[in-house]
Amino acid sequence: MKVTVDKKLIEDISHLSRLEFSEEDKTAMADDLNEILGWVEQLNEIDTENTLPLTHISEEVNVMRNDQISNVLSHEKALKNAPKKDSDYFRTPKVIGE
Repeated sequence: MKVTVDKKLIEDISHLSRLEFSEEDKTAMADDLNEILGWVEQLNEIDTENTLPLTHISEEVNVMRNDQISNVLSHEKALKNAPKKDSDYFRTPKVIGE
């Protein structure tokens, strides 16, 4: 099915989207869209008879690794050099106003 974009279609679409275009812009848009649709129409000419459908563009697979526990900074050491702290938490200046 060949779709052709004319000035009337551009006017209908621009009305629905509440956009206004000059007459020359409408003509230019119709020409541009018809050119784009021509390129898309070329896809119908491609022979896909012996092409298998794809579910993914590549055969790559995510490689997962096991989580490993390692030495981390203890709670006490993390708070040791904090300029301000409140019990087990860092105190910071207020960032969001009331």
